[in-house]
Amino acid sequence: MHFATVQRLLGLIVTMFSLTMLPPVAVSLYFDDGEWLPFARSFGILLVAGLALWLPVSRSDRDLRLRDGFLVVALFWVLLGVAGALPLLLGDTPLLQFTDAAFESVAGITTTSASVLTGLDHLPKSLLWYRQQEQWLGGLGVIVLAVALFPVLGIGGMQLYKADAPGPVKDEKLTPRIAQTARALSGVYVLLTAACTAAYAFAGMDGFDALAHAFSTVSTGGFSTHDAGIGYFHSYAIEAVAIVFMFLGGVNFALHFVAWRTKDTFAYFGEPQFRGYLLATVLLAALVAGYLLVTGSYTSPGEAVRYGLFQVVSAQSTTGFVATPIAGWPGVLPTLLILITFVGGCAGSTAGGMKVIRWQLVLKQAQRELMRLVHPSAELPIKFADKVIPGRVLAAVTGFFAMYIVLYALMMLLMMAVGLDQDTAWSAIAACMNNAGPGLGDAARTFKHLPEAAKWIAIAAMLIGRLEVFTVVVLFTPAFWRH
Repeated sequence: MHFATVQRLLGLIVTMFSLTMLPPVAVSLYFDDGEWLPFARSFGILLVAGLALWLPVSRSDRDLRLRDGFLVVALFWVLLGVAGALPLLLGDTPLLQFTDAAFESVAGITTTSASVLTGLDHLPKSLLWYRQQEQWLGGLGVIVLAVALFPVLGIGGMQLYKADAPGPVKDEKLTPRIAQTARALSGVYVLLTAACTAAYAFAGMDGFDALAHAFSTVSTGGFSTHDAGIGYFHSYAIEAVAIVFMFLGGVNFALHFVAWRTKDTFAYFGEPQFRGYLLATVLLAALVAGYLLVTGSYTSPGEAVRYGLFQVVSAQSTTGFVATPIAGWPGVLPTLLILITFVGGCAGSTAGGMKVIRWQLVLKQAQRELMRLVHPSAELPIKFADKVIPGRVLAAVTGFFAMYIVLYALMMLLMMAVGLDQDTAWSAIAACMNNAGPGLGDAARTFKHLPEAAKWIAIAAMLIGRLEVFTVVVLFTPAFWRH
Protein backbone atom coordinates (compact mmCIF):
# COMPACT_ATOMS: atom_id res chain seq x y z
CA MET A 1 0.00 0.00 0.00
CA HIS A 2 1.45 3.35 -1.08
CA PHE A 3 0.10 5.56 1.70
CA ALA A 4 2.00 8.63 0.53
CA THR A 5 0.31 8.37 -2.88
CA VAL A 6 -3.07 7.92 -1.22
CA GLN A 7 -2.47 10.97 0.98
CA ARG A 8 -1.36 13.01 -2.01
CA LEU A 9 -4.52 12.18 -3.94
CA LEU A 10 -6.80 12.86 -0.99
CA GLY A 11 -5.11 16.21 -0.43
CA LEU A 12 -5.65 17.15 -4.07
CA ILE A 13 -9.28 16.02 -3.97
CA VAL A 14 -10.07 17.98 -0.80
CA THR A 15 -8.33 21.04 -2.27
CA MET A 16 -10.39 20.73 -5.46
CA PHE A 17 -13.57 20.19 -3.45
CA SER A 18 -12.94 23.44 -1.57
CA LEU A 19 -13.59 25.28 -4.84
CA THR A 20 -17.18 24.02 -4.85
CA MET A 21 -17.86 26.38 -1.93
CA LEU A 22 -17.36 29.43 -4.16
CA PRO A 23 -20.48 29.17 -6.40
CA PRO A 24 -22.82 29.28 -3.35
CA VAL A 25 -20.97 32.44 -2.23
CA ALA A 26 -21.73 34.01 -5.60
CA VAL A 27 -25.38 32.87 -5.41
CA SER A 28 -25.71 34.33 -1.92
CA LEU A 29 -24.28 37.68 -3.01
CA TYR A 30 -26.47 37.75 -6.13
CA PHE A 31 -29.70 37.05 -4.23
CA ASP A 32 -28.50 38.99 -1.16
CA ASP A 33 -29.63 36.25 1.22
CA GLY A 34 -26.91 37.04 3.79
CA GLU A 35 -25.60 33.45 3.96
CA TRP A 36 -22.31 33.73 2.08
CA LEU A 37 -20.04 33.63 5.14
CA PRO A 38 -20.48 29.89 6.05
CA PHE A 39 -19.48 28.95 2.50
CA ALA A 40 -16.52 31.34 2.48
CA ARG A 41 -15.30 29.93 5.80
CA SER A 42 -15.77 26.38 4.52
CA PHE A 43 -13.71 27.23 1.44
CA GLY A 44 -10.84 28.46 3.62
CA ILE A 45 -10.95 25.50 6.01
CA LEU A 46 -11.05 22.91 3.22
CA LEU A 47 -8.36 24.65 1.19
CA VAL A 48 -6.00 24.68 4.17
CA ALA A 49 -6.86 21.08 5.07
CA GLY A 50 -6.30 19.90 1.50
CA LEU A 51 -2.94 21.66 1.20
CA ALA A 52 -1.90 20.33 4.62
CA LEU A 53 -2.53 16.80 3.34
CA TRP A 54 -0.88 17.37 -0.03
CA LEU A 55 2.24 19.44 0.67
CA PRO A 56 4.16 16.91 2.86
CA VAL A 57 3.90 14.24 0.13
CA SER A 58 3.71 16.47 -2.96
CA ARG A 59 6.97 15.03 -4.31
CA SER A 60 5.81 11.44 -4.07
CA ASP A 61 5.83 9.98 -7.58
CA ARG A 62 4.96 6.33 -6.95
CA ASP A 63 2.30 4.85 -9.22
CA LEU A 64 -1.21 4.33 -7.93
CA ARG A 65 -2.09 0.65 -7.67
CA LEU A 66 -5.59 -0.80 -7.84
CA ARG A 67 -5.64 -1.46 -4.08
CA ASP A 68 -4.67 2.17 -3.49
CA GLY A 69 -7.51 3.19 -5.79
CA PHE A 70 -10.09 1.33 -3.73
CA LEU A 71 -8.83 2.97 -0.55
CA VAL A 72 -8.81 6.44 -2.12
CA VAL A 73 -12.36 6.02 -3.46
CA ALA A 74 -13.75 4.82 -0.12
CA LEU A 75 -11.95 7.51 1.89
CA PHE A 76 -12.90 10.11 -0.69
CA TRP A 77 -16.65 9.60 -0.27
CA VAL A 78 -16.37 9.56 3.53
CA LEU A 79 -14.22 12.71 3.53
CA LEU A 80 -16.55 14.45 1.12
CA GLY A 81 -19.52 13.60 3.30
CA VAL A 82 -17.80 15.23 6.27
CA ALA A 83 -16.38 18.14 4.26
CA GLY A 84 -19.70 18.82 2.60
CA ALA A 85 -21.33 19.15 6.00
CA LEU A 86 -19.15 22.17 6.94
CA PRO A 87 -21.34 24.98 5.55
CA LEU A 88 -24.41 23.33 7.06
CA LEU A 89 -22.69 23.31 10.47
CA LEU A 90 -21.30 26.84 10.25
CA GLY A 91 -24.55 28.45 9.11
CA ASP A 92 -27.48 29.50 11.27
CA THR A 93 -30.18 28.82 8.66
CA PRO A 94 -31.04 26.04 9.16
CA LEU A 95 -29.39 25.27 12.50
CA LEU A 96 -28.18 21.67 12.23
CA GLN A 97 -26.28 19.37 14.54
CA PHE A 98 -23.37 17.31 13.17
CA THR A 99 -25.43 14.16 12.53
CA ASP A 100 -28.07 15.99 10.52
CA ALA A 101 -25.45 18.01 8.61
CA ALA A 102 -23.51 14.85 7.75
CA PHE A 103 -26.72 13.08 6.71
CA GLU A 104 -27.74 15.90 4.37
CA SER A 105 -24.26 16.12 2.88
CA VAL A 106 -23.89 12.38 2.30
CA ALA A 107 -27.40 12.24 0.82
CA GLY A 108 -26.39 14.97 -1.60
CA ILE A 109 -23.06 13.58 -2.75
CA THR A 110 -24.46 10.02 -3.10
CA THR A 111 -27.48 11.36 -5.05
CA THR A 112 -29.93 10.03 -2.50
CA SER A 113 -33.15 12.00 -2.18
CA ALA A 114 -33.37 11.40 1.58
CA SER A 115 -33.28 14.61 3.60
CA VAL A 116 -33.59 15.97 7.12
CA LEU A 117 -34.53 19.47 5.96
CA THR A 118 -38.05 20.88 5.87
CA GLY A 119 -39.36 24.29 4.91
CA LEU A 120 -37.30 24.37 1.72
CA ASP A 121 -39.44 27.14 0.24
CA HIS A 122 -38.14 29.51 2.93
CA LEU A 123 -34.45 28.54 2.99
CA PRO A 124 -31.71 30.82 1.55
CA LYS A 125 -31.08 30.48 -2.18
CA SER A 126 -27.38 29.78 -1.57
CA LEU A 127 -28.18 26.74 0.59
CA LEU A 128 -30.71 25.44 -1.93
CA TRP A 129 -28.10 25.86 -4.68
CA TYR A 130 -25.49 24.05 -2.62
CA ARG A 131 -27.72 20.98 -2.09
CA GLN A 132 -28.46 20.74 -5.81
CA GLN A 133 -24.80 21.29 -6.71
CA GLU A 134 -23.70 18.46 -4.42
CA GLN A 135 -26.03 16.06 -6.19
CA TRP A 136 -24.83 17.17 -9.61
CA LEU A 137 -21.20 16.61 -8.65
CA GLY A 138 -21.99 13.23 -7.13
CA GLY A 139 -24.12 12.09 -10.06
CA LEU A 140 -21.51 10.91 -12.46
CA GLY A 141 -19.04 10.45 -9.65
CA VAL A 142 -16.71 13.20 -8.54
CA ILE A 143 -13.82 10.77 -8.92
CA VAL A 144 -14.51 10.25 -12.63
CA LEU A 145 -14.99 13.97 -13.18
CA ALA A 146 -11.72 14.74 -11.37
CA VAL A 147 -9.77 12.13 -13.32
CA ALA A 148 -9.98 14.40 -16.36
CA LEU A 149 -7.88 16.97 -14.48
CA PHE A 150 -5.32 14.61 -12.94
CA PRO A 151 -3.09 14.24 -16.04
CA VAL A 152 -2.32 17.95 -15.75
CA LEU A 153 -0.98 17.18 -12.28
CA GLY A 154 0.95 14.12 -13.46
CA ILE A 155 -1.39 11.56 -11.93
CA GLY A 156 -2.82 8.53 -13.73
CA GLY A 157 -6.48 7.77 -13.17
CA MET A 158 -7.34 4.32 -14.53
CA GLN A 159 -7.08 2.73 -11.08
CA LEU A 160 -9.56 5.23 -9.66
CA TYR A 161 -11.93 4.77 -12.58
CA LYS A 162 -11.96 0.98 -12.19
CA ALA A 163 -12.54 1.26 -8.45
CA ASP A 164 -15.42 3.72 -8.76
CA ALA A 165 -17.10 2.80 -12.06
CA PRO A 166 -20.56 1.29 -11.52
CA GLY A 167 -21.59 -2.04 -12.96
CA PRO A 168 -20.16 -5.54 -13.26
CA VAL A 169 -17.73 -4.88 -16.12
CA LYS A 170 -15.23 -2.14 -15.30
CA ASP A 171 -12.47 -2.57 -17.89
CA GLU A 172 -14.20 -1.00 -20.88
CA LYS A 173 -13.02 2.45 -21.98
CA LEU A 174 -14.65 4.74 -24.52
CA THR A 175 -11.31 6.22 -25.54
CA PRO A 176 -7.74 4.88 -25.28
CA ARG A 177 -6.77 7.11 -22.36
CA ILE A 178 -8.72 7.29 -19.11
CA ALA A 179 -8.49 11.10 -19.04
CA GLN A 180 -10.18 11.23 -22.46
CA THR A 181 -12.82 8.84 -21.17
CA ALA A 182 -13.49 11.04 -18.15
CA ARG A 183 -13.71 14.13 -20.33
CA ALA A 184 -16.07 12.35 -22.72
CA LEU A 185 -18.39 11.32 -19.88
CA SER A 186 -18.18 14.77 -18.33
CA GLY A 187 -19.00 16.39 -21.66
CA VAL A 188 -22.10 14.25 -22.13
CA TYR A 189 -23.12 14.99 -18.54
CA VAL A 190 -22.79 18.76 -19.02
CA LEU A 191 -24.66 18.67 -22.34
CA LEU A 192 -27.55 16.72 -20.81
CA THR A 193 -27.67 19.17 -17.89
CA ALA A 194 -27.77 22.14 -20.26
CA ALA A 195 -30.53 20.53 -22.33
CA CYS A 196 -32.52 19.72 -19.20
CA THR A 197 -32.14 23.29 -17.91
CA ALA A 198 -33.38 24.73 -21.20
CA ALA A 199 -36.31 22.30 -21.28
CA TYR A 200 -37.37 23.17 -17.72
CA ALA A 201 -37.14 26.89 -18.50
CA PHE A 202 -39.20 26.42 -21.68
CA ALA A 203 -41.77 24.46 -19.64
CA GLY A 204 -42.26 27.36 -17.21
CA MET A 205 -39.63 27.25 -14.44
CA ASP A 206 -37.66 30.38 -13.60
CA GLY A 207 -33.91 30.30 -14.28
CA PHE A 208 -32.86 29.36 -10.75
CA ASP A 209 -35.34 26.50 -10.41
CA ALA A 210 -34.61 25.27 -13.94
CA LEU A 211 -30.87 24.90 -13.34
CA ALA A 212 -31.34 23.62 -9.78
CA HIS A 213 -33.76 20.91 -10.86
CA ALA A 214 -31.64 20.03 -13.90
CA PHE A 215 -28.80 19.33 -11.46
CA SER A 216 -30.88 16.85 -9.48
CA THR A 217 -32.71 15.35 -12.48
CA VAL A 218 -29.71 14.42 -14.64
CA SER A 219 -27.86 13.21 -11.55
CA THR A 220 -30.98 11.24 -10.54
CA GLY A 221 -30.54 12.83 -7.12
CA GLY A 222 -34.07 14.02 -6.45
CA PHE A 223 -33.44 17.09 -4.28
CA SER A 224 -35.76 20.00 -4.96
CA THR A 225 -35.94 23.65 -3.99
CA HIS A 226 -39.52 23.15 -2.79
CA ASP A 227 -41.04 20.90 -0.13
CA ALA A 228 -43.58 19.56 -2.64
CA GLY A 229 -40.84 18.69 -5.14
CA ILE A 230 -41.90 18.62 -8.78
CA GLY A 231 -45.51 18.59 -7.56
CA TYR A 232 -45.04 22.23 -6.50
CA PHE A 233 -45.35 23.36 -10.12
CA HIS A 234 -48.57 21.46 -11.01
CA SER A 235 -47.41 21.35 -14.62
CA TYR A 236 -47.79 18.60 -17.22
CA ALA A 237 -44.92 20.08 -19.23
CA ILE A 238 -42.49 20.18 -16.30
CA GLU A 239 -43.37 16.61 -15.31
CA ALA A 240 -42.82 15.49 -18.91
CA VAL A 241 -39.35 17.09 -18.93
CA ALA A 242 -38.54 15.38 -15.63
CA ILE A 243 -39.67 11.99 -16.97
CA VAL A 244 -37.46 12.28 -20.06
CA PHE A 245 -34.31 13.38 -18.25
CA MET A 246 -34.77 11.06 -15.25
CA PHE A 247 -34.98 8.21 -17.74
CA LEU A 248 -31.89 9.45 -19.61
CA GLY A 249 -30.01 9.78 -16.32
CA GLY A 250 -30.64 6.07 -15.75
CA VAL A 251 -29.07 5.12 -19.11
CA ASN A 252 -25.42 4.08 -19.46
CA PHE A 253 -23.51 7.29 -20.20
CA ALA A 254 -21.17 5.39 -22.48
CA LEU A 255 -24.24 4.69 -24.63
CA HIS A 256 -25.10 8.40 -24.65
CA PHE A 257 -21.56 9.11 -25.82
CA VAL A 258 -21.70 6.53 -28.61
CA ALA A 259 -25.11 7.77 -29.81
CA TRP A 260 -23.87 11.37 -29.77
CA ARG A 261 -20.59 10.57 -31.53
CA THR A 262 -22.23 8.46 -34.25
CA LYS A 263 -25.32 10.72 -34.49
CA ASP A 264 -27.37 7.49 -34.39
CA THR A 265 -30.20 7.30 -31.84
CA PHE A 266 -30.84 3.69 -32.84
CA ALA A 267 -27.55 2.82 -31.13
CA TYR A 268 -29.53 2.74 -27.90
CA PHE A 269 -31.75 -0.09 -29.06
CA GLY A 270 -28.81 -2.25 -30.04
CA GLU A 271 -27.79 -2.51 -26.38
CA PRO A 272 -29.67 -5.24 -24.44
CA GLN A 273 -29.37 -3.47 -21.10
CA PHE A 274 -31.12 -0.40 -22.49
CA ARG A 275 -33.85 -2.54 -24.00
CA GLY A 276 -34.38 -4.23 -20.64
CA TYR A 277 -34.45 -0.87 -18.85
CA LEU A 278 -36.99 0.54 -21.32
CA LEU A 279 -39.17 -2.59 -21.25
CA ALA A 280 -39.23 -2.68 -17.44
CA THR A 281 -40.19 0.99 -17.29
CA VAL A 282 -43.03 0.63 -19.80
CA LEU A 283 -44.47 -2.54 -18.26
CA LEU A 284 -44.28 -1.23 -14.69
CA ALA A 285 -45.81 2.12 -15.68
CA ALA A 286 -48.70 0.32 -17.40
CA LEU A 287 -49.18 -1.91 -14.33
CA VAL A 288 -49.21 1.03 -11.89
CA ALA A 289 -51.49 3.18 -14.07
CA GLY A 290 -53.89 0.27 -14.56
CA TYR A 291 -53.97 -0.46 -10.84
CA LEU A 292 -54.69 3.20 -10.06
CA LEU A 293 -57.66 3.11 -12.44
CA VAL A 294 -59.02 -0.23 -11.22
CA THR A 295 -58.88 0.82 -7.57
CA GLY A 296 -60.49 4.20 -8.28
CA SER A 297 -57.54 6.25 -7.12
CA TYR A 298 -57.98 8.26 -10.33
CA THR A 299 -61.08 8.23 -12.49
CA SER A 300 -59.33 9.79 -15.48
CA PRO A 301 -57.05 7.48 -17.53
CA GLY A 302 -54.91 10.50 -18.36
CA GLU A 303 -54.27 11.28 -14.68
CA ALA A 304 -53.51 7.63 -13.90
CA VAL A 305 -51.00 7.41 -16.75
CA ARG A 306 -49.52 10.82 -15.85
CA TYR A 307 -48.75 10.00 -12.24
CA GLY A 308 -48.16 6.29 -12.73
CA LEU A 309 -45.50 6.90 -15.40
CA PHE A 310 -43.85 9.70 -13.44
CA GLN A 311 -43.51 7.73 -10.22
CA VAL A 312 -42.31 4.57 -11.97
CA VAL A 313 -39.59 6.46 -13.87
CA SER A 314 -38.65 8.26 -10.65
CA ALA A 315 -38.33 4.92 -8.82
CA GLN A 316 -36.67 3.01 -11.67
CA SER A 317 -34.02 5.71 -12.09
CA THR A 318 -33.80 6.03 -8.26
CA THR A 319 -34.32 9.79 -8.57
CA GLY A 320 -36.91 10.09 -5.81
CA PHE A 321 -38.94 12.96 -7.24
CA VAL A 322 -42.61 13.07 -6.22
CA ALA A 323 -45.25 14.64 -8.45
CA THR A 324 -48.16 13.84 -6.16
CA PRO A 325 -48.44 12.50 -2.59
CA ILE A 326 -48.47 8.72 -2.92
CA ALA A 327 -49.37 8.02 0.71
CA GLY A 328 -53.02 7.76 -0.33
CA TRP A 329 -52.31 5.27 -3.10
CA PRO A 330 -53.45 1.66 -2.59
CA GLY A 331 -51.13 -0.12 -0.14
CA VAL A 332 -49.41 -2.34 -2.70
CA LEU A 333 -48.19 0.54 -4.89
CA PRO A 334 -45.91 2.39 -2.42
CA THR A 335 -44.30 -0.98 -1.61
CA LEU A 336 -43.94 -1.79 -5.32
CA LEU A 337 -42.26 1.56 -5.98
CA ILE A 338 -39.72 0.88 -3.22
CA LEU A 339 -39.03 -2.59 -4.63
CA ILE A 340 -38.47 -1.12 -8.10
CA THR A 341 -35.52 0.84 -6.72
CA PHE A 342 -33.69 -2.45 -6.09
CA VAL A 343 -33.50 -2.88 -9.88
CA GLY A 344 -32.42 0.70 -10.55
CA GLY A 345 -31.02 1.98 -13.81
CA CYS A 346 -28.32 0.81 -16.18
CA ALA A 347 -24.73 0.16 -15.18
CA GLY A 348 -22.66 3.20 -16.09
CA SER A 349 -25.53 5.58 -15.31
CA THR A 350 -26.08 8.03 -12.49
CA ALA A 351 -28.84 5.81 -11.06
CA GLY A 352 -28.52 3.65 -7.96
CA GLY A 353 -29.93 0.20 -7.26
CA MET A 354 -28.45 -3.13 -8.23
CA LYS A 355 -28.49 -2.24 -11.95
CA VAL A 356 -30.47 -3.74 -14.81
CA ILE A 357 -27.57 -5.70 -16.28
CA ARG A 358 -27.03 -7.65 -13.06
CA TRP A 359 -30.69 -8.63 -12.95
CA GLN A 360 -30.53 -9.68 -16.60
CA LEU A 361 -27.49 -11.88 -15.92
CA VAL A 362 -29.07 -13.42 -12.81
CA LEU A 363 -32.22 -14.25 -14.77
CA LYS A 364 -30.10 -15.84 -17.50
CA GLN A 365 -28.31 -17.91 -14.87
CA ALA A 366 -31.66 -19.01 -13.45
CA GLN A 367 -32.82 -20.03 -16.94
CA ARG A 368 -29.62 -22.00 -17.46
CA GLU A 369 -30.09 -23.88 -14.18
CA LEU A 370 -33.64 -24.78 -15.16
CA MET A 371 -32.38 -26.10 -18.52
CA ARG A 372 -29.71 -28.13 -16.72
CA LEU A 373 -32.43 -29.91 -14.78
CA VAL A 374 -33.73 -31.17 -18.11
CA HIS A 375 -30.38 -31.52 -19.88
CA PRO A 376 -27.77 -32.11 -17.14
CA SER A 377 -24.92 -32.80 -19.56
CA ALA A 378 -25.51 -29.89 -21.90
CA GLU A 379 -22.99 -27.05 -22.30
CA LEU A 380 -25.06 -23.90 -21.86
CA PRO A 381 -22.97 -20.72 -22.06
CA ILE A 382 -24.60 -17.45 -21.05
CA LYS A 383 -24.50 -14.78 -23.74
CA PHE A 384 -25.06 -11.06 -23.45
CA ALA A 385 -24.96 -8.78 -26.50
CA ASP A 386 -23.84 -11.80 -28.54
CA LYS A 387 -20.82 -12.32 -26.30
CA VAL A 388 -20.24 -15.24 -23.95
CA ILE A 389 -20.07 -13.94 -20.38
CA PRO A 390 -16.97 -15.27 -18.55
CA GLY A 391 -17.55 -17.34 -15.44
CA ARG A 392 -15.56 -14.78 -13.45
CA VAL A 393 -18.14 -12.09 -14.25
CA LEU A 394 -21.07 -14.36 -13.43
CA ALA A 395 -19.46 -15.30 -10.11
CA ALA A 396 -18.93 -11.62 -9.32
CA VAL A 397 -22.59 -10.85 -10.04
CA THR A 398 -23.75 -13.73 -7.83
CA GLY A 399 -21.43 -12.61 -5.06
CA PHE A 400 -22.68 -9.05 -5.40
CA PHE A 401 -26.31 -10.13 -4.99
CA ALA A 402 -25.47 -12.24 -1.94
CA MET A 403 -23.47 -9.46 -0.28
CA TYR A 404 -26.09 -6.84 -1.10
CA ILE A 405 -28.89 -8.89 0.47
CA VAL A 406 -26.85 -9.77 3.56
CA LEU A 407 -25.88 -6.14 4.20
CA TYR A 408 -29.42 -4.96 3.52
CA ALA A 409 -30.87 -7.44 6.02
CA LEU A 410 -28.24 -6.59 8.63
CA MET A 411 -28.86 -2.84 8.41
CA MET A 412 -32.63 -3.32 8.43
CA LEU A 413 -32.34 -5.32 11.67
CA LEU A 414 -30.11 -2.61 13.14
CA MET A 415 -32.76 -0.02 12.26
CA MET A 416 -35.38 -2.06 14.08
CA ALA A 417 -33.00 -2.54 17.03
CA VAL A 418 -32.75 1.24 17.53
CA GLY A 419 -36.52 1.58 17.70
CA LEU A 420 -37.97 1.86 14.18
CA ASP A 421 -41.06 -0.07 13.16
CA GLN A 422 -40.75 -2.69 10.43
CA ASP A 423 -42.26 -0.59 7.61
CA THR A 424 -39.97 2.35 8.32
CA ALA A 425 -36.88 0.15 8.79
CA TRP A 426 -37.10 -1.94 5.61
CA SER A 427 -38.11 0.96 3.37
CA ALA A 428 -35.58 3.43 4.81
CA ILE A 429 -32.66 1.05 4.24
CA ALA A 430 -33.95 0.18 0.77
CA ALA A 431 -34.27 3.86 -0.11
CA CYS A 432 -30.79 4.71 1.21
CA MET A 433 -28.90 1.66 -0.02
CA ASN A 434 -30.46 2.04 -3.49
CA ASN A 435 -29.73 5.80 -3.36
CA ALA A 436 -33.39 6.46 -4.05
CA GLY A 437 -34.51 8.65 -1.14
CA PRO A 438 -38.05 8.55 0.25
CA GLY A 439 -39.14 5.55 2.29
CA LEU A 440 -42.40 4.59 3.99
CA GLY A 441 -43.76 5.07 7.49
CA ASP A 442 -41.79 7.63 9.50
CA ALA A 443 -39.32 8.04 6.61
CA ALA A 444 -41.94 8.81 3.97
CA ARG A 445 -41.35 12.58 3.87
CA THR A 446 -38.23 13.26 5.92
CA PHE A 447 -35.61 11.44 7.98
CA LYS A 448 -35.52 14.37 10.41
CA HIS A 449 -37.41 12.65 13.23
CA LEU A 450 -35.55 9.33 13.16
CA PRO A 451 -33.23 8.49 16.09
CA GLU A 452 -29.63 9.64 15.71
CA ALA A 453 -28.37 6.06 15.54
CA ALA A 454 -30.82 5.34 12.71
CA LYS A 455 -29.47 8.31 10.74
CA TRP A 456 -25.89 6.97 11.00
CA ILE A 457 -27.07 3.55 9.82
CA ALA A 458 -28.76 5.30 6.89
CA ILE A 459 -25.54 7.21 6.14
CA ALA A 460 -23.64 3.91 6.02
CA ALA A 461 -26.31 2.47 3.71
CA MET A 462 -26.04 5.43 1.33
CA LEU A 463 -22.25 5.11 1.12
CA ILE A 464 -22.34 1.32 0.68
CA GLY A 465 -24.92 1.66 -2.08
CA ARG A 466 -23.02 4.41 -3.88
CA LEU A 467 -19.78 2.42 -3.71
CA GLU A 468 -21.56 -0.74 -4.89
CA VAL A 469 -20.81 -2.86 -1.82
CA PHE A 470 -17.51 -4.51 -2.77
CA THR A 471 -15.47 -1.29 -2.70
CA VAL A 472 -16.37 -0.95 0.97
CA VAL A 473 -16.36 -4.60 2.01
CA VAL A 474 -12.94 -5.29 0.48
CA LEU A 475 -11.38 -2.82 2.93
CA PHE A 476 -12.43 -5.08 5.82
CA THR A 477 -10.72 -8.19 4.45
CA PRO A 478 -7.27 -9.13 5.84
CA ALA A 479 -6.03 -9.97 2.34
CA PHE A 480 -6.49 -6.34 1.25
CA TRP A 481 -3.95 -5.11 3.78
CA ARG A 482 -1.33 -7.84 3.28
CA HIS A 483 1.78 -6.91 1.32
